[in-house]
Amino acid sequence: MEMAERMYASEAVPAAILETSGGANQVGVRAYNERLVMSLVRRHGSLSKAEIARRSGLSAQTVTVIMRVLEREGLLIRGEPVRGRVGQPSVPMRLNPDGAYSFGVKIGRRSANLVLMDFVGKIRHEVRRTYAYPMPDVLLDFIVEGIAEIEARLDHAERARIAGVGIAAPFELWNWAEETGAPAKDMDAWRKADLHADAAARVAYPVFLQNDATSACAAELVFGVGPQYPDFIYFFVGSFIGGGIVLNASLFSGRSGTAGALGPLPVQRRDGKTVQLLKIASIFVLENLLREYGHDPKALWYSPNDWIDYGEPLEIWIRDSAAALAQAIVASASVIDFSAAVIDGGFPDWVRQRLVAATRDAARELDLQGVLMPEIVEGIVGHQARSVGGASLPLFSRYLLDQNVLFKELV
Repeated sequence: MEMAERMYASEAVPAAILETSGGANQVGVRAYNERLVMSLVRRHGSLSKAEIARRSGLSAQTVTVIMRVLEREGLLIRGEPVRGRVGQPSVPMRLNPDGAYSFGVKIGRRSANLVLMDFVGKIRHEVRRTYAYPMPDVLLDFIVEGIAEIEARLDHAERARIAGVGIAAPFELWNWAEETGAPAKDMDAWRKADLHADAAARVAYPVFLQNDATSACAAELVFGVGPQYPDFIYFFVGSFIGGGIVLNASLFSGRSGTAGALGPLPVQRRDGKTVQLLKIASIFVLENLLREYGHDPKALWYSPNDWIDYGEPLEIWIRDSAAALAQAIVASASVIDFSAAVIDGGFPDWVRQRLVAATRDAARELDLQGVLMPEIVEGIVGHQARSVGGASLPLFSRYLLDQNVLFKELV
């Protein structure tokens, strides 16, 4: 089976039943109606019993029973009563951040992150490792050791509420030997690696695996600007740029699971030569530029939030990346009428702001006749998007419904 197929096949692996001591009644939580209620509450932030009944089509009595169960299990908590003009005040319910946790792993070309995320998408703990290039054995050790390190910070009740491990990894890592400066014979180890199976054999939780850029797009859909834009194209500028497509408020992965990869899109360089988008708008290009200008590029990978302003090489990279992104957005908009083009990446907010502003400027210089341009906006999840997207996989598998269902409300 090809790597891409193995990655997406892993999503279908059912979550193992947690111990009842974890406070999550598996029989009740896995019931469709209970998952629907939690999904509606997650989408809207908080909802009263009457609002849930109206949006779901369930009876008020059924919703009352479900909400009592979920509150008792610690998955929902009460908000402040809202008093109206007539009758009893309504009590909005919201997801309990401590109701469930999950691990999210981001595997990059230069670094790996492991986070523990709570039920509402907040990162509680994080461990990180940098390397010259990724190798399967090194990453498996990092996942096992990182989980143990974070578990040591938790009490028994918190550990019992961990739903699983979601891994966000690039497809076909063996193809990137040249760009990462890794020996081809070392990277060939990925051809035989089964990251999902190997990780599942070494950790005590259900394991899920998904493409890294797709995971980042899912995080933006669920925890970022997604609620504002039902259809958007998403660019995540990492070591290599990737992305995703959202249609009708749902992630669209396509026939083979690679829709929205975006990196291979053809664009023109300043010299007029046509190359793939990833050869311009990727951080490895900035890394090479910094070396040419005599800067040590290692700081790019230590902490995505702590870049310094490298001056001319950074400005060149932003200008060239923006020009390439503008071309990619126009080409995409000529095929699908996206409401937005969302740009995010593994860099500080100020870099993202400059890149998005430059992309807007570059788009205005292109021939836009016949093209209805989407709004070019910043993503808000940030450099943790891949980790957050990975961590969301166990939570959706165990407690929530697919995003498609959330838009089949009766209002």
